[in-house]
Amino acid sequence: MDTFEKIYEVVRQVPFGMVATYGKVAQLSGVNNARLVGYALSNLQANTEIPWHRIVNRDGAISYREGAGPSLQKTMLESEGIAFSKKGCINLKLYQW
Repeated sequence: MDTFEKIYEVVRQVPFGMVATYGKVAQLSGVNNARLVGYALSNLQANTEIPWHRIVNRDGAISYREGAGPSLQKTMLESEGIAFSKKGCINLKLYQW
């Protein structure tokens, strides 16, 4: 199994209504590089079944990137019942897997 597949396998396990951090996914997949997790997720096709939207940064925020991805990610998370603070962060004590 290649590195990206290890990452995707961990991301597939994050349950509906929960999030994981890039760092946690890196640790669980054995790659120990949070940036590599972000890179792997950015390479997914738009119609993927891998729940990429459930991965956030260590502050519980959506990491900035160009395009519609961040607003789509927030919408998808909110549709799963995940709430954001006024500062745009998720309470990881409540929602972290």
